[in-house]
Amino acid sequence: MAASTGTVNVTASPPKHPTRTLAADAAGIAEAARTLAAGGLVAFPTETVYGLGAIASDARAVARLYAAKERPSFNPLIAHLAGIAAAKRVGILDPVAKRLAEKFWPGPLTLVVRAAPDCPVCDLARAGLDTVAVRVPAHPVALALIAAVGEPVVAPSANRSGRISPTTAGHVLADLRDRIDLVLDGGPTPVGLESTILDCTGDLPRLLRPGSLARETIEKMLAATIAVAGGAQIEAVASVAPGQLASHYATRARLRLDVTDVRPGEALLAFGPKRPRHAERAVKLLDLSPQGDLIEAAANLFAHLRTLDASGAATIAVAPIPAKELGEAIRDRLTRAAAARE
Repeated sequence: MAASTGTVNVTASPPKHPTRTLAADAAGIAEAARTLAAGGLVAFPTETVYGLGAIASDARAVARLYAAKERPSFNPLIAHLAGIAAAKRVGILDPVAKRLAEKFWPGPLTLVVRAAPDCPVCDLARAGLDTVAVRVPAHPVALALIAAVGEPVVAPSANRSGRISPTTAGHVLADLRDRIDLVLDGGPTPVGLESTILDCTGDLPRLLRPGSLARETIEKMLAATIAVAGGAQIEAVASVAPGQLASHYATRARLRLDVTDVRPGEALLAFGPKRPRHAERAVKLLDLSPQGDLIEAAANLFAHLRTLDASGAATIAVAPIPAKELGEAIRDRLTRAAAARE
């Protein structure tokens, strides 16, 4: 699946203009749909994180989106749809993909499938590939907006590339103010962790990105083990699925993972009732879930990282988090945030 040679300049600063914020009511959704139809960029809530929307068929709008996010053009975008019928007009859902869609949509599951012959998602949004990533979000504002637009909307997380994903309208504005046209404020997102991405182009699905739908839940439904891309495979699929760059979700502070002892001057991201030694040294402490609940931890992850990053600490110490169920996705995001940067 070779990508096309066409690129878009994403390093130049996009033109600045005031970003409006509207309540996510009927009037706000109608105005957001008009803005998208005119080639604008609109941030809106999904059940996972806030997405930055553009009409999927509008290459100029998609180019603006890449520029606003400062996102590499080889990283494709997820097309958000109103339902399975709409997804079938975009991609080819084989029997396994159809079963997954029927079970988990609307919901935090993205399927990478072969693009339909007349796929309306532009080449730029698909990074020139013959595949397309599709999802039906489980959020009333997102679904109402997509229905009002009447066509697929690409919507990566509404933040600058590599930074922490946004779970409130305020997070969006902190990163993208004056770079986008409109923010629909629908309050905090309920899940707070991006969708799980499955590659459905082979005989069996392959996990490209762990997310808020646990791998174990999918395997139980399929009665089969899902292969997991890892190590060198992660780099190989970086141009196939979103969120696969080695250094992603980066904080300004360095992250130190699986700590058992807090060093002087560090901020602490705790998990559960058991604290690392010398937790009192932390300049600021937040707990993802005092009860050790992985669902609560996923919902709090990005907001807590932003708050600790704003504390001024040079390092954020992160307590151990179990690599089971949603813990797999949480650890994936933290590992990417902690990746070495130049």
